Parts: sequence; structure tokens; C-alpha cells
Amino acid sequence: MARPRRIVLVRHGESAGNADDTVYEREPDHALALTETGLQQAEDTGKRLRDLFGRERVSVYVSPYRRTHETFRMLRLDPDLVRVREEPRLREQDWGNWQDRDDVRLQKAYRDAYGHFFYRFAQGESGADVYDRVGAFLESLYRSFEAPDHPPNVLLVTHGLTMRLFCMRWFHWSVAEFESLSNPGNGETRVLVLGEDGKYTLDRPFERWREPEPYGITG
Repeated sequence: MARPRRIVLVRHGESAGNADDTVYEREPDHALALTETGLQQAEDTGKRLRDLFGRERVSVYVSPYRRTHETFRMLRLDPDLVRVREEPRLREQDWGNWQDRDDVRLQKAYRDAYGHFFYRFAQGESGADVYDRVGAFLESLYRSFEAPDHPPNVLLVTHGLTMRLFCMRWFHWSVAEFESLSNPGNGETRVLVLGEDGKYTLDRPFERWREPEPYGITG
């Protein structure tokens, strides 16, 4: 099995929805573009990734949203070195379709009180639902490692919650640990690095906004 030396997770740059949440009333979430700030964030991230990858090949998976595709383009990776696939299982958490701003704000308050992992948005998904599809993607990713010529790098261009849930699934974090962590900022990365012991470690932790509050010893 040709396991990659690095698995890099990138959150998209700032989108129109990050800058102004009223836009969700006029445009679907998947169609929101990057702002000028978001384009610059993605370009800055691309400079760091090009230095990290050098001339090594990269297997890329991109969420199907406009903002993630735009982020990937702004990374400006050498097309001769990358293999790109759109991966719907890495999409943002579904919050419903056309969104009422005040209703979404109310539901986010409910989610904060109920818990980000278990709360399901009306006509949308819970964090647990996203966890399940990320787990299904991981099974496909593992199988891809069986190819003897698998690239030494994997890059996922995705969303903040999806990044946390990917790491939760990979490292077997508890729900309590997940609930204690904040999303990365727009354009931020986290890198899973393969060690000499055959295990992956995270290059830097997610910020923690509170101490985990487990129900039992497994937390």
C-alpha cells in the first residue's frame, strides 16, 4: 500500500456568505463565490503549498461548491503534477435550500445549545450526517492507497466543519473532543503527516474554545 506522506486539508477562502449572511436569501449556498479577500487568502495558501509539495505529485479532491473550486484554482498548482477529482462527499453541511436569515440565526443558536454534532438543521444535515459521508469518503480514499503509483500527497479542498469531522474520523476523536474545537479560518490548512512509525500526526491542532465535556471514560 502506497500511503501518502501528507494529507493536506484546506478550507476555502472567504466567501460572499462569510462576508454577508444576507446573501443566502438570494443565492444558493453551493453557488457562492469567493470575495477579493478570499481570492487573496487562497493565493497565499497556494504559495505555501507549492513550497511544501515541490515537484511531488498530488492527488486532489475538491468539494463541488463554487468557493472550493475557486480556491483550488487560486492555489495555482502545476497541472502536470496534480490529479483532480470533484468529491461531493466533501461538501459543506447542508443547512436547507433557500434560507431565511433570521431562521438560520435562530437555528444556529439552537445548534450551539444542543450541540454541533447532533443538531440537525430543518431540511438539512446534522454534524453526525456529515461524519457519516466523510467516513464513506475515507473508505474510498483508503482503497486508492492500494495503487502502487499513488501520489505522495493528498489534498482536500473543503469546508471548516468537514475538516474537523475528517480529523475526528481519522484520529478516532470523541464527540466531546469534536465539540470543543473551533473551525479553522478561511484559507487555513491542517496537514496529516506520516511518521516513521507508520502513524499520522496533525501538524498543528485546531483551536479549542472550551475543555471537552465527555459523558464517560471513552471521551
